[in-house]
Amino acid sequence: MTESNPDIEISRRRLLGTVGAAGAAGLALGGASGALAHSALAGPGSGSATGAAGSLSSLGATQVAFHGDHQAGITTPLQAKGHVVAFDLAPGAGRPEAAALLRRWSDTARRLMAGETAPTGDTGIALDAGPSSLTITFGFGHSFFERTGLGARRPTALDPLPDFSSDRLDARRSNGDLWVQIGANDGLVAFHALRALQKDAGEAARIRWQMNGFNRSPGATGTPMTARNLMGQVDGTGNPKPSEPDFDKRIFVPAAGPGPAEHAWMGGGSYAVVRRIRMLLDDWDKQSLAQQEQVIGRTKATGAPLTGGGETTEMELDKIGPDGKPVIPSNAHARISAPEQNGGAAMLRRPFSFHDGIGPDGAPDAGLLFICWQADPLRGFVPVQRKLDRGDALSAFIRHESSGLYAVPPGPRSGEYVGQRLLEG
Repeated sequence: MTESNPDIEISRRRLLGTVGAAGAAGLALGGASGALAHSALAGPGSGSATGAAGSLSSLGATQVAFHGDHQAGITTPLQAKGHVVAFDLAPGAGRPEAAALLRRWSDTARRLMAGETAPTGDTGIALDAGPSSLTITFGFGHSFFERTGLGARRPTALDPLPDFSSDRLDARRSNGDLWVQIGANDGLVAFHALRALQKDAGEAARIRWQMNGFNRSPGATGTPMTARNLMGQVDGTGNPKPSEPDFDKRIFVPAAGPGPAEHAWMGGGSYAVVRRIRMLLDDWDKQSLAQQEQVIGRTKATGAPLTGGGETTEMELDKIGPDGKPVIPSNAHARISAPEQNGGAAMLRRPFSFHDGIGPDGAPDAGLLFICWQADPLRGFVPVQRKLDRGDALSAFIRHESSGLYAVPPGPRSGEYVGQRLLEG
């Protein structure tokens, strides 16, 4: 279920010839638990600076395939750097211009993900670097279909998300005709991709909004672990795993299934909900460790449920403490968001953290670029967020500031561009 390519091609701009293809490929393997990938070449002490030589060369050499059943950047292990950006088609641009743009973007994405230079006007930003697990993922917003005359082919799952009482959304940083997610384990490689796609847009599309994110770098911990967010919490424990028998059913649209034939182009695709969630870190940091753990329902050090065990131990939601109250509080975030509390609703969370400076009041403008994937947002994100909206203890410490929902088509076949089955079907 990963998009890793075991037959890694050494590009002409990669100066990492000592790395074996098998070792480099191992870095791109892994589940969707939120754990960062580690080098297959790693030995004892590889998480330390003294063991960094092999890890660094493997880091740059790792390549993710552009072609496949699903687009890259969905089940790919979390990357250290990311950019998310939305574009609106320019006035007067329609289906032909959109198709030409997706052709250009797909050609650029294919080349950059292979560690090559951009097809035209390469800026040289990423020279000397390998692919560094670069992924570029494309999606279509609700407004894209009217702009291109494809309203009849817009899936009902792309209907606008409902309003939530805790939303404080900025329309200027929400939605958009086209959405792009960029991830890489090197900041220059990620920015190079962003710059190349922006240049490719030319006169066809204009940036509506753009956000930058980051995660812990591969190799920063002694062993692979689930990532932490800026509150210090282990974040991603409850993610569905590709090894689970119903993973594809939950995350990807069936290749052939119910629904009108006009929507068949989404078979193998997924829906991304994107939310900029500001964390009120000054307020959070004033809480004691015990208070923070009660809000989340898990221990901060290990991510284990308050009912005991390790990070992946099942929560005992019925367990009562000596005080006669549930050990995991009724309004704890982990309890409310658990699939068993939401009719089995599940989504694959694959976020980036963000920090956009310090405000005039001295508070950090920081938080989570929340990105979640599901086969149907009405059965994934929406029921969970509705329940969180009604009584999540974490709501006092976060603010939802922007939102978007995008139909992310399947991966392109060899010779195809992303979205071709929609635009030319």
